[in-house]
Amino acid sequence: MTTPTRQGQRKRTARKAGTSQLRTSSRASTSARTKKTPGRFATELVGRVGELSLNYTKLDHRTVISHSYFTTPWKLLPPIYLDDTGAAYTLLVNPSGGLVGGDHLSIDMTVEQGAHVLISAPSANRVYRTEGPVSDQHVVIAVEPDAILEWFPEHTIPFAGSRFRQSLRATVGPGATLFLWDALASGRIARGERWAFTDLENEILITTASGNSLLERYVLDPATDLGTVGLAEEWDYVASFYVVNDALAPEVWTGLESTIAALLDTKPGAVLGGVSTPPVPGLAVKLLARTAPDLLAMMEALWAAAREAVLKLPPVSLRKY
Repeated sequence: MTTPTRQGQRKRTARKAGTSQLRTSSRASTSARTKKTPGRFATELVGRVGELSLNYTKLDHRTVISHSYFTTPWKLLPPIYLDDTGAAYTLLVNPSGGLVGGDHLSIDMTVEQGAHVLISAPSANRVYRTEGPVSDQHVVIAVEPDAILEWFPEHTIPFAGSRFRQSLRATVGPGATLFLWDALASGRIARGERWAFTDLENEILITTASGNSLLERYVLDPATDLGTVGLAEEWDYVASFYVVNDALAPEVWTGLESTIAALLDTKPGAVLGGVSTPPVPGLAVKLLARTAPDLLAMMEALWAAAREAVLKLPPVSLRKY
């Protein structure tokens, strides 16, 4: 995990060198360009390197942030407590509005033993058009024994001409619970941009204490035969939902699977989905949706069913401000 001390050392080194070029490169938060001829620039470094590190600890009856560190464009707001469970509700805030080509954003999160965390975002994750460099986002999560993480960020919107690569790796300890939601829009649908991005890679890896793992990986390049969207091309939203816990009785999973299957059948023509048993203890849900309201309504229904079956808790109403 990157530490503030190490980052600080890099900044001090840049100051001693005494040049603005070194200072800009060390911060890695703005683009550095070298002029070649009048009116033309060669790009040396494009994009920002933004780091967000969070540790959550259970203190008395509440989960608190015991350690945090972030660099631009990430911003950190204090947790919100929505009910008497003590769960720390945290918004992932990127005030810049999205990712541009060359951005490299990372999240490193640890939910310590017995802690309970809800993660969301105030708005969709936008990925802007690029002339070449890829926008990267890498997430590493550790959910320690008996901890709970409910991960429900807003969906990603890849603009026409954008390039996006995301990886999310989560380890789930004994008795811990992970709810993980990941959703993608076909583009800026209101502007007629559907599956018009240049390319997109997405990888989700969940590993449990037993060593079993679940891997979802896809590469989309609409301009090639191998990277075509396939069945999803007729739809505007794609989503995955994973529920993982190694301490629940088999009948809990059987009942939840039946509930989820019934929910997926409640919006014929608007939502198409399925639920299955993955290689890790839990359930995997894949779905397609026509509109953002359809996607949101199904997410809330699936989340509420999982909370009731696994956590014995009622639905939670998120605040986005």
